[in-house]
Amino acid sequence: MRIGELAARAGVSVRSLRYYEQQGLLTSERSSGGQRLYRESDVERVVLFQRLYSAGLSSRTIAEIMPCVDAGTADVTDAAWESMARERERLDTHITELQRARDTLDEVMAANRRHRAALAGHAERDEVACGR
Repeated sequence: MRIGELAARAGVSVRSLRYYEQQGLLTSERSSGGQRLYRESDVERVVLFQRLYSAGLSSRTIAEIMPCVDAGTADVTDAAWESMARERERLDTHITELQRARDTLDEVMAANRRHRAALAGHAERDEVACGR
């Protein structure tokens, strides 16, 4: 299939596919006219890239993991597992940081609500004092 069809079926841009090729994550054949041609299996491969990118993995880390997907030998599997374990730890740390940020935002929002309530109380007292 051509690059545009792969992009449409995988839900990515043509530019993303070219980037994946530059990073060595995806390969294509060339037609006699020089157009990129992809296999049916590349649709699932690109969808996997998107899921890994969404999880916060870099293209370098994805490149380290993909040989496990492609070959699955013991050495490759061990190396991929180590890469995935590092990424999982990084994600755990990031999740903890995000939870702290959310908790801090909740505290600031609560302070804002209290401040707004106090201002509303002052406005009502001011209106009563002015005879409104």
